[in-house]
Amino acid sequence: MIGCITTGALGSPFTAPTSLTVDYLVVAGGGGAAGRRGGGAGAGGLRSTVTATGGGGTLETALTLNISQNYTVTVGAGGAAGDGGNPPATDPTKGSNSVFSTITSNGGGVSNGASGSYGTLLNGGSGGGGDAETSGGTGTTNQGYGGGTGVLSAPNYPAGGGGGASQAGQNAPSNSTAGAGGNGVAVSITGSSVTYAGGGGGGTYAGGNAGAGGAGGGGAGSNTTANATSGTANTGGGGGGGYVTGGNVGYNGGAGGSGVVILRYPSAQTITIGAGLTGSTTTVGANKVTTITAGTGNVSWT
Repeated sequence: MIGCITTGALGSPFTAPTSLTVDYLVVAGGGGAAGRRGGGAGAGGLRSTVTATGGGGTLETALTLNISQNYTVTVGAGGAAGDGGNPPATDPTKGSNSVFSTITSNGGGVSNGASGSYGTLLNGGSGGGGDAETSGGTGTTNQGYGGGTGVLSAPNYPAGGGGGASQAGQNAPSNSTAGAGGNGVAVSITGSSVTYAGGGGGGTYAGGNAGAGGAGGGGAGSNTTANATSGTANTGGGGGGGYVTGGNVGYNGGAGGSGVVILRYPSAQTITIGAGLTGSTTTVGANKVTTITAGTGNVSWT
């Protein structure tokens, strides 16, 4: 596209820009956790050009985009929780991917529980935690870390924590304590530091110590007669693992938190948020910041 040439106030020519540079934070949906002594689910993958990115990688490169061209945005939903049945009637599901233009972050992996083994579904942006009999899943390079492993030992058979964007999920540290979820990454794209993509904490049998959720929206595991905590919306946090009583009654894992896409660009440009997307824009210094919290659609700039 050729920019038009106009004359400024002093008679000098001015060429309208045909492109702009966009920084981004793209966080996928967190994974859903299993019930019945479930591990914590993995956080959604985190990719960023600002402050830090997931998985211990280096910062990514801002995108140079064309004015007046449409670019796809998808905000990934969090994965569904598994129930506490034996066998479960509802299996946990992975978080959904988030997308901005050519950038894709992978949804968080599910966790294993006492009555279900989910194989490759454990792997994701960050990996889900294993129950007392299995290892956790793996994360994705430059997005997140793997999940922890549980302990097969009486009295509580605790599960491992889910992986986070900046830290692996904790292995169950003893036969009475489940693993904590891995912490997420603090990113300052909005003008203040916010932590995203924490892993879920592992669950236990009755009487054990449940794992805490990782910083950045990870849900806590359960060790009481209640369902585990879900990941926080728009953080990509993984769900916490479920619980099972000494009487063999199971409780549900937590659902994953939805992801988010945040875009930062020069304040001279104006964004159009297309149909199907939910978002808002603020001005931060010399830039505008658009936060998109749900949906699939297109954005463009003028």
